[in-house]
Amino acid sequence: MRKLPSGRYQARYYGADGIRRSAPHTFVDSKQAENWLTLKEAEILKGEWVAPEASEVLLSTYAEKWLSERKLAPRTREVYESIYRLNINPYLGHLALGAVKPATVRTWRTNLIKDGRPEGQAVKAYRLLRAMFMTAVKEDELLKANPCRIKGFDKDDTPERRVPALDQVRALAEEMPARFYALVLFAAYSGLRWAELAALTRGDVDLKAGKVKVHRKLVSVRGHLEFGPPKSEAGKRTVALPKAAIDTLRHHVEFNMHGTARDELLFTGEKGAPLRSGSFRRAVHWTDAVEAAGLPPGFHFHDLRHIGNMLASEAGASTRELMKRLGHSTMRAALGYQHATERRDKEIADGIDDRLAKADADETDGNDDDGSAGVRVPVG
Repeated sequence: MRKLPSGRYQARYYGADGIRRSAPHTFVDSKQAENWLTLKEAEILKGEWVAPEASEVLLSTYAEKWLSERKLAPRTREVYESIYRLNINPYLGHLALGAVKPATVRTWRTNLIKDGRPEGQAVKAYRLLRAMFMTAVKEDELLKANPCRIKGFDKDDTPERRVPALDQVRALAEEMPARFYALVLFAAYSGLRWAELAALTRGDVDLKAGKVKVHRKLVSVRGHLEFGPPKSEAGKRTVALPKAAIDTLRHHVEFNMHGTARDELLFTGEKGAPLRSGSFRRAVHWTDAVEAAGLPPGFHFHDLRHIGNMLASEAGASTRELMKRLGHSTMRAALGYQHATERRDKEIADGIDDRLAKADADETDGNDDDGSAGVRVPVG
């Protein structure tokens, strides 16, 4: 400490990096300066000290470096860059990392929604921002705490989509051109993603054993289609198929595939080209087909995956079994399919009625010798 000509006190210290720094402000008396130095010393001893200038790095500078150095699949990188460019940089890029506080994050999210961003998009942007700050805190040690720690901001509160009836799915398939009939039904019966379906070859499907091998995906990266591995190791899997899916594929192979090569794509566009989601929607007039099939507006091809996974859940698949079928490494998605559906809830209620009826019948048949009925549970 030293007393300045003004009468106030200046506090200086050596950081963990050996560089001497001054407190960001002066103090009224030596006691205040001493207390401040004690707290700073405690931070250094506990390994919690962060160089004050580290937090002055602009978020835009750090985020762009984070994106360039992160190990990401090409398609994931493209998605992250888009989320950052549209939802993070315009609002927060000009701020220093240390200037972003939980209150800043709350205001940012509110502005996103006010500017017309859908709830789901705001959630994805928050998760990406949180991941960036997590690296800044845990790995780069630029900050003491992550400002993205607001409860509920990482959860999408959009209403759950209602799973359509199977007859509606079949009606949708009927609305498709002949070569896409099997694609729609197979997507619903197998629960595979669009990118996984688009990458399947004839050799990936074993019609005799009733299995399909998923080991790659086909995605559009900056306008160009690229084959690549699944997002995680869990995505590499073999999925057992129901008989309906096998029959549908067998018919498709016999009538829509002209070659027998094992590396021939299973599903292709009109001229045999690999599938693109955008051109597929236009080719089949997706919006009109959805309406004609009696499906709700906004029904997406990806919703067909939910049908297959819901069927697996209702068939009694455990969480681990669902994780394997879905190609997920965490339980979160699998647990989403194990909540009670209206149909399953009705089956449970009917089962309770059957058990009650059986109990009443047993009670009537089992009257005691003195003519009294069996023991009843008292009410109240």
